Amino acid sequence: MSTDRQQVLKIGGLLLGLLLLLGAATAMTLPLVTGFIDQHFTPGLDLRNAAVIAFFVTVATLVVFAFAAGDGLLGELQFMLGGFLSFFLIFWLFIAWIF
Repeated sequence: MSTDRQQVLKIGGLLLGLLLLLGAATAMTLPLVTGFIDQHFTPGLDLRNAAVIAFFVTVATLVVFAFAAGDGLLGELQFMLGGFLSFFLIFWLFIAWIF
């Protein structure tokens, strides 16, 4: 066998071992994760709490977008207001629906 083929088999064996190890770790931590989810996410969020979270997530997202665009906070205000409304509605309803 050539040296390249040996290296490919060695790397393949290592990757297979890592995948098996990752699968075993996932199987062992799954009961802990489900207990955490049951304890902290059982009450859920109503529309009022989801609206507060969505507002701050939307503001933070649009501030990052504005600075990344290079125009600052007032560069494209008309597009920022439309984006704010659409992001707010999407985040609000998805947060209330998922949680």
